[in-house]
Amino acid sequence: MSLWPELPYAGWHETAATLQLWTQIVGKVRLALTPWLNHSWHVPLYVTARGLGSSPIPAGTELLEFEFDMIDHRLAGRTSTGAGAAVALEPQSVADFYARVMAMLAELGVDVAIDTRPSEIAAPIRFENDTIHAAYDRDAAHRFWRVLVQADRVLKLFRTGFIGKASPVHFFWGSFDLAVTRFSGRRAPMHPGGVPGLPDPVTREAYSHEVSSAGFWPGNDAFPQAAFYAYAYPEPDGFRDAPMPPGARFETALGEFVLPYETLREAPDPDTLLLDFLQATYEAAAIAGRWDRTNLECARGVPGRPRPLS
Repeated sequence: MSLWPELPYAGWHETAATLQLWTQIVGKVRLALTPWLNHSWHVPLYVTARGLGSSPIPAGTELLEFEFDMIDHRLAGRTSTGAGAAVALEPQSVADFYARVMAMLAELGVDVAIDTRPSEIAAPIRFENDTIHAAYDRDAAHRFWRVLVQADRVLKLFRTGFIGKASPVHFFWGSFDLAVTRFSGRRAPMHPGGVPGLPDPVTREAYSHEVSSAGFWPGNDAFPQAAFYAYAYPEPDGFRDAPMPPGARFETALGEFVLPYETLREAPDPDTLLLDFLQATYEAAAIAGRWDRTNLECARGVPGRPRPLS
């Protein structure tokens, strides 16, 4: 199988829509139980060796973990008491999945209530009422995870070339994308808000400081193709005019640079093309925004070798 498998949006969009809502149910459990961390870093999921995991979630005096297992196709839940339970990943409505997750939490001894209104979704239907989204294609879900494995690997390598504040590589279940963000260290102007399905205080806290952010997104009905993306907030003058590697472009409708996933797959060296895209879009933000690059950047990391100091 190719390291970068096919992921045509049209072939799995129903599964993608359902899976996004399922990840939101789990993500909102983490949100409800975890103290707020800057830029909503307490809510994402993370790529694991089997799928997408929550990392440990505080549950009273114990810990709770979830993992969407894309190999055995189940949502596994476990706690630090030794208790474990699972819900099969199979065709089922969001309403049924929500009920099964809540029952699993009760079985694990975790008492939690979540906001059941989906985030960042057009025309949201509360989880308990959603009998429309019910698709699950095992092969498509597995291929999506395999793309995330490769994207996570390259994004983590890119992250090592920055010694300023930088986020971990997160999977945000609201926007359904894998992202890594670098910070200039300076405060940003107040974000205007208005992001559909996202409260303004959440958006404004997330963008309290200047950022250059990049990641992978599988697409949606409005932009029906998978792509790597990059943007800056606030967008400095000249940012969108910066030169990009072949195949990448600034997508005005999104306000972001994009590198279509199919372009990456067809490249002779996908890793190099992706790293070139990530570096070019970061430099577009850093140069136009006049970041202190001398004190923020470093050589990319090498396994087993401490970063040399100048």
